[in-house]
Amino acid sequence: MNILRVRCQTAEDFHSHYQAEEPNGGVFCPTTEELPGGTEVVVEIVCRALPNRVLIRGRVVSWRPALPRMRVRAGAFVRFEAEEAAKRNFVLEAIGGKRKTPRRRHTRLPLSLPCKMRVGSEIGLRPAELKELSVSGALFAADIQPMMGTDVVLVIVPPGAEAAMDLSSKVLYHAGPRLTGVKFLFREGGGSRRLRELVRRFKNS
Repeated sequence: MNILRVRCQTAEDFHSHYQAEEPNGGVFCPTTEELPGGTEVVVEIVCRALPNRVLIRGRVVSWRPALPRMRVRAGAFVRFEAEEAAKRNFVLEAIGGKRKTPRRRHTRLPLSLPCKMRVGSEIGLRPAELKELSVSGALFAADIQPMMGTDVVLVIVPPGAEAAMDLSSKVLYHAGPRLTGVKFLFREGGGSRRLRELVRRFKNS
């Protein structure tokens, strides 16, 4: 996973990086690594106006080399994915002072990974897609949305692994017609450690 970081001190600093002309929004990411157009990346945005660092999936549009004499930094111009519109709007509203959001304990990693889920006492597994993952919870998309408070087991195959990992969770909220947010339940010793390792493996994949 290619993670490009954008660190801003002020709203003005952020908007100097933001690419409003892109249909889904985008940002200039300083980096000396030359990335070809179309490369999938995750942009990590850090700004004092944000309650947490925000990670948004996108694709490289172009890369430019540094021009030291003109004080031009090397970097990649990234277009956000269309399905990341909610995160883009959150960043713009938070940095613009239009939204106040409490700080989260753990940063969420954006993903697009097929997985399976077991709802409540059901025996069979249903198809789903993991959209976000953190040590404390996840966001997934599925054709059905379990009711608030329902126990859900997410079955995920970590990068480089052959065996699936079962993650017990409870539904906390619905983020859209197909999107469900869950909080993980640590029912066995080492559960938090296993999740930290899982997040690390996705970051390094």
